[in-house]
Amino acid sequence: MNTSLSWIKAYVPDLDVTAQEYADAMTLSGTKVEGYEKLDADLDKIVIGRIEKIEKHPDADKLVVCQVNIGTGTTQIVTGAPNVFEGAKVPVVLDGGRVAGGHDGSKTPGGIKIKKGKLRGVESNGMMCSIEELGSNRDMYPEAPEEGIYIFPEDAQVGENAVKALGLDDVVVEYEVTSNRVDCFSVVGIAREAAATFDKTFVPPVVTETGNDEDVNDYVKVSVENTDLCPRYCARVVKNIKIGPSPKWMQRRLASVGIRPINNLVDITNYVMEEYGQPMHAYDLETIARHQIVVKTAQDGETFTTLDGQERKVDKDVLMICDGEKAIGIAGIMGGENSMITDDVKTMLFEAACFDGVNIRKSSKRVGLRTDASGKFEKGLDPNNAKAAIDRACQLVEELGAGEVVGGTVDVYGKEKQPVRVPFDADKINAMLGTDISEEEMLGYFKKIDLEYDPETKEVIAPTFRQDLFRLADIAEEVARFYGYDNIPTTLPNGEATTGKLSFKLRIEQAARDIAEFCGFSQGMCYSFESPKVFDKLLLPKDSPLRRTVEIMNPLGEDYSIMRTTSLNGMLTSLATNYNRRNKDVRLYELGNIYLPKSLPLTDLPEERMQFTLGMYGKGDFFSMKGVVEEFFEKIGMKDRETYDPNAGKPYLHPGRQANILYDGKVVGYLGELHPEVADIYGIGERAYVAVIDMPEIMEYATFDRKYYGIAKYPAVTRDISMVVPKHILAGQIEEVISAKGGQYLESYALFDLYEGAQIREGFKSVAYSTVFRAKDKTLSDAEVTEAMERILKALEGMGIELRK
Repeated sequence: MNTSLSWIKAYVPDLDVTAQEYADAMTLSGTKVEGYEKLDADLDKIVIGRIEKIEKHPDADKLVVCQVNIGTGTTQIVTGAPNVFEGAKVPVVLDGGRVAGGHDGSKTPGGIKIKKGKLRGVESNGMMCSIEELGSNRDMYPEAPEEGIYIFPEDAQVGENAVKALGLDDVVVEYEVTSNRVDCFSVVGIAREAAATFDKTFVPPVVTETGNDEDVNDYVKVSVENTDLCPRYCARVVKNIKIGPSPKWMQRRLASVGIRPINNLVDITNYVMEEYGQPMHAYDLETIARHQIVVKTAQDGETFTTLDGQERKVDKDVLMICDGEKAIGIAGIMGGENSMITDDVKTMLFEAACFDGVNIRKSSKRVGLRTDASGKFEKGLDPNNAKAAIDRACQLVEELGAGEVVGGTVDVYGKEKQPVRVPFDADKINAMLGTDISEEEMLGYFKKIDLEYDPETKEVIAPTFRQDLFRLADIAEEVARFYGYDNIPTTLPNGEATTGKLSFKLRIEQAARDIAEFCGFSQGMCYSFESPKVFDKLLLPKDSPLRRTVEIMNPLGEDYSIMRTTSLNGMLTSLATNYNRRNKDVRLYELGNIYLPKSLPLTDLPEERMQFTLGMYGKGDFFSMKGVVEEFFEKIGMKDRETYDPNAGKPYLHPGRQANILYDGKVVGYLGELHPEVADIYGIGERAYVAVIDMPEIMEYATFDRKYYGIAKYPAVTRDISMVVPKHILAGQIEEVISAKGGQYLESYALFDLYEGAQIREGFKSVAYSTVFRAKDKTLSDAEVTEAMERILKALEGMGIELRK
């Protein structure tokens, strides 16, 4: 957003600051100034002169010698300009003055210094200037000649400052305006902020509703079919149009913000757009079929030719302005070629509307066209501003004699937008800011920016143009920026003391990292986006729930078109990459989410579940991986209650070397050796092992509470059990029996021998356990230990296990 400082001062008359003071103060009060440009920075000693006499140069056919009255006397200047004539009032650079650049429009940093001298033997005491030499161009000064010196109007005062007369004694300020401050995308909005910042009086334009005794409803009818996309549409009619140049003051203000003056009607719409931040559009009423305006969405496959002559493709999501037969404009973006204003226009329709910002942004992208109007509409304008803007435009039409305004306004306004009421509490605001500002002082700040206060309800009433004020924190920000961020003292935060440690979830994840890295695993990170081909690589059946995925709307390609439902592919891809680069003994782990849709098609965000994934090849086997899992469980307080179910049924794991990990009978993960076929698909040429733990499932069991016991005072009793066990019975099942039947004195047990061979009959294996018993308060008797052992042996015999003789 750009404004000229002179335009701001028009609404803040008492503002008397330098450009740097203005930039610094506005930035500190929240309206960030990116920079500013002094239009006259390279211009000096330039006055208005009148050519009194012109004579031919005695020694050059293309030069003339001019006697120029500069107010304080007459000076002689030699020029080659073809358009000079006696009586012409021109800009004159005096001896020692400076111009911005050359006649070709090129600019020189610091300007070009002009000194008196001789041209072909004739003395010249200065220079007459073209508009390009003054640092501007014919786009901004359309009255300037294409070739030659700039000519002032007859009422220009000889001897006056030419830079000031041209409006070049100004500063153009560039702001960085955030999207939530839509009101500051206008000169009036910036001026309001400047008045509050410098504690000056804000004098906005006085808008009066003009118009003759006719009724606009007799000229045009308006209907809005989609009120969600167009909450308000205002229309007024101007007849007896007189197209001509706009006044110099308007041209200069438009030029100062980079808008080329064209004619009075176009300039008025541009002027109001900059002044009020409300884009407007004008249609030739005679080109509007049935004098009817219909606001509705387009049809799929429809084409439309815009004012720039380009044919645009539109669809059912693009809002159009239509007449009784056809489309005449793309709402909020650009009007149509079929309703454009020409020099022959007699009756004109003014449009000031409010459109849905999101829709305008998307429509602009669809049709490939972004304009100044769409840039403002997409921010989400205040519908209550539309009426004031169109009345301001019609007021300017009458003031400039551009036409006759028809009385009344067609105003289609559905649900009127109401001001937001925010509870006000000065003590809470001071607590937030660490300040001690009185309630009266805060209310004074609010008054300066048009925020009202209701003392009965103790609420601040935010006007509808302030779309960023909803809660107490927003109000506190207003207090802070006008009190002065640099005036807020340094304070320590207060409130309840915090523990200063990680949350429980993060502590569990940190424990997973610690154990993995202690066991030689390196952390990896894998993509959340995957290819649908992953499921075939993992040999998953067609009806596997893992194939129900969230699809990406605009994927980078098929390989990144879905959100992953299993973390295994990323891990196996990483292992394969390491294997193919001949890295040995690789161990990797990852903590990352999978994304499980709650329903398809999506009606809600998918469930994100953190997975602790381990993968390795090289040194180690199934039991090495199982040991890492158990180490992790022990670290987070899940000890001695985990079991393993070999009937995991994972198609991507070796059928005889896989298991579900259960805790208290609930599946919390799985581990196993990679299926040889899957390993071959991924290009891993040796046995690989993986384990995946579902972190949300273990949260309810994990604990960091620990209970410590003193060193045992009484001796332990050790008993060994050597058994002949059917092969189908797992060691875990035996351990469950020992743990359940061992009684209160059982301290520990451990497998110390496993044998299968010729000395053991077919279908059996030899298993030996060492058990340790100890009491905390006494020395155990042989009878007590024997009793516990008999319970264990009896339970084992019930499973078909025999005590080895």
